[in-house]
Amino acid sequence: MTIQIALLRAVNVGGRTKLPMADLRKVFAGLGYEDARTVLQTGNVVFSAAHGGQALEAELEKAVAAELGLKTDILLRSAAEWDGIVAANPFPDEAESDPSHLVVMPLKGTAPKSAVAELNAAIQGREIVKADGAQLYITYPDGIGRSKLTIGLIEKKIGCRGTGRNWNTILKIAEAARAAS
Repeated sequence: MTIQIALLRAVNVGGRTKLPMADLRKVFAGLGYEDARTVLQTGNVVFSAAHGGQALEAELEKAVAAELGLKTDILLRSAAEWDGIVAANPFPDEAESDPSHLVVMPLKGTAPKSAVAELNAAIQGREIVKADGAQLYITYPDGIGRSKLTIGLIEKKIGCRGTGRNWNTILKIAEAARAAS
């Protein structure tokens, strides 16, 4: 069994797609992942599983849709992959000085370098995007709420879906994954 991290896309954000975390834990328990625990209220689940990958993502997406009536993407990373995400952060100064405006966006695929360059060229503000494997690291020095660099624009330019978490959340999930080991 390995520790897995499941991230649900766009739940409990901006008053839309409300999902009680207790209901989410029940879905995981119903699938046999009885050690599932949620981190914060934004659809982050740490649990043990014999396997990961796209098959497990699909299993979880199907169960969440059937049990909760919520059709959303679920992105998985192992605890080891999560540690790699933390270690690969290309913005250590921002992580220290302004962690709520540093966002990591795990992706359903890998963003081509040319698409990341095109995305950076389309930015109208001071935001910066860097890619590492199947995640993007994004700084929002002037805040996220009014930025023109939206998830819709990002996904359109890079050609795959993802979900964002700020650096504070990234570290809380890492702590929960370590505690589960």
